[in-house]
Amino acid sequence: MPYLLDLLYLVLLILTAPYWLWQAWSKGKYRSGWGEKLFGRAPVRSGEGTCLWFHAVSVGEVNLLAPLLAQIAQRRPDWTCVISTTTATGMALARRKYAGYTVFYCPLDFSWATAAAVRRIRPDVLVLAELELWPNLVRAARRSGAAVAVINGRLSEKSYRGYARARWFFARLLRQIDLIAVQDAGYRARFEALGAPPDRLVVTGSMKYDGAQTDRNNPQSRRLAALAGFAEDDIVFLAGSTQDPEEAIALDVFQTLRSQWPRLRLVIVPRHPERFEAAARLLEQSGAAWQRRSKLEEEGPRPEARILLVDTIGELGAWWGTADIAFVGGSMGSRGGQNMIEPAGYGAAVCFGPNTRNFRDIVSALLEAEAAEVVADRHELLAFVRRCLTDPDYAARLGRNARQLVVSQQGAAARTLVALEGLLAKRHGG
Repeated sequence: MPYLLDLLYLVLLILTAPYWLWQAWSKGKYRSGWGEKLFGRAPVRSGEGTCLWFHAVSVGEVNLLAPLLAQIAQRRPDWTCVISTTTATGMALARRKYAGYTVFYCPLDFSWATAAAVRRIRPDVLVLAELELWPNLVRAARRSGAAVAVINGRLSEKSYRGYARARWFFARLLRQIDLIAVQDAGYRARFEALGAPPDRLVVTGSMKYDGAQTDRNNPQSRRLAALAGFAEDDIVFLAGSTQDPEEAIALDVFQTLRSQWPRLRLVIVPRHPERFEAAARLLEQSGAAWQRRSKLEEEGPRPEARILLVDTIGELGAWWGTADIAFVGGSMGSRGGQNMIEPAGYGAAVCFGPNTRNFRDIVSALLEAEAAEVVADRHELLAFVRRCLTDPDYAARLGRNARQLVVSQQGAAARTLVALEGLLAKRHGG
C-alpha cells in the first residue's frame, strides 16, 4: 500500500508541477522547505523525554494550538512539543508565535520522507489538528511505536459524503488512530459511521473558542488601535479574512455611509498575502484616503486616512479587538467562511455571508444565541452596518450575546489535554 501511494503521489506531483512552478515563480510561493518536504529532513530531536509532534496545516490550525500548548507548558513542562506546518504563511506565523518551539515543514506523504521525519523527531504521539489524515505519515508514526491522535476533529456533511465513497479505505485508516477528540456529538456520529472505533472517540468541544480573547483592552489590540490613531469616538468597521470581491463590497458600504457618519473607519484585512496588492489597487482607484498597516511605524497615522489596509500576517486576532462592527470574509464566495469566533469573543457586532459551510456548528450557535447576522450581499451588508450605526443598542446586544456564547463554550483545550494524558498513560502502561 505505501508504495502504491508513493506512485500515485509522484504521478500527481508530475502532473501538477507546472502549477507549482508557476506559483513559485510568479508569487514566490512553495519555494522553501523542500528538504523537509521531500526528504523528511526535520530537525533532529535531542533528549529522551516525552515528545508530542503537533501538525497544523496552515494559519488557522497554527492559531488553534495556542491554548493547548499554553496548558501543556503549565501542567506538563516535562513534555517536549514540536510543531509542523504545510504552508509558508503557517510557517511564518508558527515561527513567530511559538519562538521557543521546534517548528518545521511537515514531509509530503511519501513513505521515505515520512519515515525519515519520524526517525528524526522520535515522537511519542503524532497529534493531527482537525483532520489531516495522511496514510504514510500515520503508518510511519505507528511503525515507530508512536500513538496517533486527532484533536479538534471535525467532519462536515460534505466531507463525510466524499469519504464514504471510499469507506473501506478510510475505515482502515481511522482504525490506526488511537484517539479522535471531536468538537461535538454530530462530528462524533459521522466519524463512527465512517468506521472509527467508538471507544477511541471523545467529545471535547472546539478549541477555537479557547483561543478567543474576550478582553477588548488587551495590550496588543490597544497598541494597534493607538498605532492606527483610532480615537475613542471612532466607530471601526472591520472586514477581515476577505477574498475577492469582499474588499470591494466593504469599501462600497463604507463610502456610502461615511458622509453621514464621519467617525466611521474601515479596516480591511485580506485572508491571503497575495491579495494585499489587489486590495491596495482597489483602494488607490477609489480615490479615498487610505494607509497601509506596514507603513504605520514609519509614517504614523494620517488623520485624513479613514481606511486602513492591514497588509501584515498574524495580526488579525488583535485587530478584531478594535472592531465595533465586524464582517467575517470568505463567506460571500466559494471558500466556505472563516473563523468568526474571534470578533464574537471581543463583543463586536458580527455578520458574515451565507457561504459558511466550514463553520456550520459555530454559525448555528451564534444565530441561535442571536449573536450574529447573515448578510447575503452588498445590499444586506449595507443595511446591517447602517442599523448598527443608527441603533447602538442593537449592536451592543449582538456583541454582548456573542461574548457570552464564546465564554460559555471555553474549556476544550483542558479536556483535550486530559485525553492526551490518558493516551500517553495507556502507551506507557499506566
